[in-house]
Parts: sequence; C-alpha cells; structure tokens
Amino acid sequence: MDGVATPHKGTGNDEQKKPSDHEIRHWQEKTNRVGYGIHIIAACVRWEPLMLTSLLLLMTCCLPALDDAWIDLSGNEGFDAWRTSGAWYRTNEVGLKPGNSKYLEGKPTGGPILVNGPTGRTNNLITRKNYRDTEFSCDFMMGEKSNAGVKFIGHYEIQLFDSFGKKDSDLTGSDCGGVYPRGEPQPRYHTIDRGSPPRANVCKKPGEWQSIQITFRAPRFDDKGKKIENACFVKVVMNGTVIQENVELRFPTGSAWRQSKEVPEGPILLQADHGPVAFRNVKVREVK
Repeated sequence: MDGVATPHKGTGNDEQKKPSDHEIRHWQEKTNRVGYGIHIIAACVRWEPLMLTSLLLLMTCCLPALDDAWIDLSGNEGFDAWRTSGAWYRTNEVGLKPGNSKYLEGKPTGGPILVNGPTGRTNNLITRKNYRDTEFSCDFMMGEKSNAGVKFIGHYEIQLFDSFGKKDSDLTGSDCGGVYPRGEPQPRYHTIDRGSPPRANVCKKPGEWQSIQITFRAPRFDDKGKKIENACFVKVVMNGTVIQENVELRFPTGSAWRQSKEVPEGPILLQADHGPVAFRNVKVREVK
C-alpha cells in the first residue's frame, strides 16, 4: 500500500535504517490533516522509539486542533445564533414558487430550514459570535438567477449564485463557489477584477439543494496591529468537488476592500438582500 513503510528486514544486529529528508518531508505534508496521523504511526514502526516520540510530538504541536463539537447555527427554532432575523422564516419544506422560478416558496411553520422571506430580500443573517480560523458547512437552495453569499469576518466572501449551465471557461469569482471580486460602489456598483473563479462549474439547477464546505484562515496581525499574514480560503468543496484551494486574500472582497479595515476576527454573514435563498444544516467549528 502506497505511503506505508515496510519493516526493515535483516539480522538483529543490523542497524535500523533512518528516514531520509525526503521521507520526513513526505510525512510532514501528510500531517496537514489529523486523519493522516495513522500514516505517520505506521511508518515509524521500523524507526527508533526516539524518532517515533519526536514525530508524535511534532504532530501534536503543528497540527491545527479542531474543536470536536460543531456549532449548529440553524437549529429548529428561533434565531438566537443571529444578531437580527428580519423577514427570515423557518419551515420544513421549500421549493421553487409555482409559475415563477425566480422565487422560493415555503410555509412559515417552523423547522430546520431558513428562508429569507417571501420576497427574497431581507436583512443579512450575522452571527452573534465572532470567529477567526473556521470550518463552515451548509446546504443551500437558490431561485433562478438568485445571488447570495457566505462572508467571513464580514469581509471575505464565497459567492453563491445560480450559475447552472455556464461554461467553465466563462466562470469568474462572481459565479457560484467563487471568491467574490473586489468592487467599487460608485457611481454604480461594479467589480474591478475577476476574483477567484471556481475550478469547475458544479452548480445544480435552481430549486435543488446544494452543499458547500469552507475552510477559512483569518489574517494575522502583530502586537502593533500591523497585518503580517493575509487571510486565506484554505479549501472550498461544493457538491463534493474541490473548487478553491489555498486562495490568499490580499484584500477583503467586494467593496469592503476599500471601505472596511481588516481585523483578526469577526462574524459569519449569510447574505440575504440580493435574491431568494434558503439554508439548512448551517454549522461552524473553530480551528485553534
């Protein structure tokens, strides 16, 4: 099996083979996720106990620690996780409005699905809690040609948009799963670059549930408040496909790049003022 070292074969007096620099780099790369720790342990079976101890210590110190408990931001009732709810309502079922696929329709009966009102334009959902490095996950549904997004620290946006059927070669950061472009608000809002387009268009049809998982790394600042490391979208997975990876953000997205000061932490925002959208299974956990 590739990636697993085999025991050294020889006499009991033979000196055990030490790992090369190449092998060490190989295993260090593997440890960027906790799940790869088993590969390290398997590889170290043939190495000296001291080497095994050292590498286990390295894993403990260098691996990003995840809070085991996901925080459920959607729940089944109320909007306690959010600062304001506007016209958002809860339901058990939602779909395209019959006769007008630009809108979503559901009954406000309560339930685990969050819908941004009957007109598809209301207050953005903003978490009460601030976050830094996070893993975020949700399911979403959009009306035809609708527009929404997920923003981290209120500044860095992954775009949600009805991009169904668009050619990969035509994608920009304004398409679904893109890192939204920078924009200027005057004289009329317009983008000034392409952002970071998704690697592929995996957007489903309007009215279908889609999934997205986002790993975000917040910017770093020194003790005087000077930025020393840019924010980064470490990975974005949409409908089971990796569409962004290690996208460094020199600036905030949208008009925030000009209007807002970068900070080390802030809320997560679900955009709700640009078109009909529904969310469910909204979860976040901190990477410490």
